[in-house]
Amino acid sequence: QVQLVESGGGSVQAGGSLRLSCAASGYTTATYCMAWFRQAPGKEREGVAALSTISSSSTYADSVKGRFTISQDNNRNTLHLQMNSLKPEDAAMYFCAAHPCAACSAGGCWLRARIGNYNHWGQGTQVTVSS
Repeated sequence: QVQLVESGGGSVQAGGSLRLSCAASGYTTATYCMAWFRQAPGKEREGVAALSTISSSSTYADSVKGRFTISQDNNRNTLHLQMNSLKPEDAAMYFCAAHPCAACSAGGCWLRARIGNYNHWGQGTQVTVSS
């Protein structure tokens, strides 16, 4: 059973940085789409970034392009989200998610993230950004 555990959330001032991590275990296949999502109070959950574990290629929501970077460790067991130049509107609960795939492409992983169609989810880590 795949388990995902996020860490690294916290409180920062606008303009600051945080690095989220997601420790994964129980993989049943070597190839996954991995993604970060976020959900702010009163808002729908949205995909932030997605990555193919095959190629490590990634795709981002327009709102975070150039500020956030999704990456994986060489052992593919830890997913990261480096968040720079944080804005108050980035404040949310952040979740990592995984979905097994046979021929993962960054574009395919992102399309899946757009509709939230991922099988495995972590419990989330809170990010607060003060202005």
